[in-house]
Amino acid sequence: MRHLSRAAPRAARSVLPLEARQVNGLLIVDKPGGITSHDVVARVRRATGEKSIGHLGTLDPMATGVLPLLLGKFTRLAQYFGSSEKSYTGTIRFGFATDTYDAEGQPSSEPRPLTHSLEELRALAARFQGQIEQMPPPFSAKKIGGQPAYKAARAGETPQLRAVPVTIHEFVLESLAEDTAAFRMQVSAGGYVRSVAHELGAAAGCGAHLASLRRTAAGAFTLAEALPLDEIECLAAAKELEARMPHPRAILPEMPAVTTDLQTAGRLRNGMQVNLPDFSTAPMVRIFVGQRDLIAIGRRVAGTLFQPVAVLG
Repeated sequence: MRHLSRAAPRAARSVLPLEARQVNGLLIVDKPGGITSHDVVARVRRATGEKSIGHLGTLDPMATGVLPLLLGKFTRLAQYFGSSEKSYTGTIRFGFATDTYDAEGQPSSEPRPLTHSLEELRALAARFQGQIEQMPPPFSAKKIGGQPAYKAARAGETPQLRAVPVTIHEFVLESLAEDTAAFRMQVSAGGYVRSVAHELGAAAGCGAHLASLRRTAAGAFTLAEALPLDEIECLAAAKELEARMPHPRAILPEMPAVTTDLQTAGRLRNGMQVNLPDFSTAPMVRIFVGQRDLIAIGRRVAGTLFQPVAVLG
């Protein structure tokens, strides 16, 4: 999750203000198409000077939309975002499949005309509602023997992938124009929209692939909070970026927030168990000093006794 680069020479380092080299928080990026999620991280790193940055769930180069990044000490929270659901809009083109299951791949089936109406396609799409067993695309980051599947696929091999359970909460075909259907989807973490497009094409008997994709939400974070990369770079240069990032108390809202004093905070930083003024039954809490300083995630031991499990400093 953490990306570290070699320290710059002293002369170059002095050019960058201290404030720009330490940015902590969650940044919601509106990823543009045509670049990888790693490219986004690299651009934000250059803009902010913050070396420690990680993304919460990649987007394919073709895809656009919500890409949350954790910066600085907040990268230690990555483990608590793993199960977030994702929402998308996009288009599926019928008529042929591709080896990557999207428009960036090579055709992998003979062209066939789409003969189904929108209503008939909607009936086929109903098969993908709820919990299903989904086969990941061969060109994906799914690990096989410690290596991502796409490495084997690029080498001309057939990755030995296994179907995994995913839950599709919503899959609606909204319109059909010639051979292209517009859709919206909400899917559990780990689900592949590309696989749905591929399998829907197989069910229709003519093949299909994902033609475009835009992520509209990742967990609680939506396009309304997302900033374009160009704007992020301008805000960082003006030292105004952190003011546009989500408030720390808006992060991981499923965990109760507890405010403690400096003495207790010191004990937490040393890994010690402490009593906190939380009387819920939640197994985990966020621990703050003041309104904005998130210092730790605490796991309930018993009653109001908590053990720090992620200390942010």
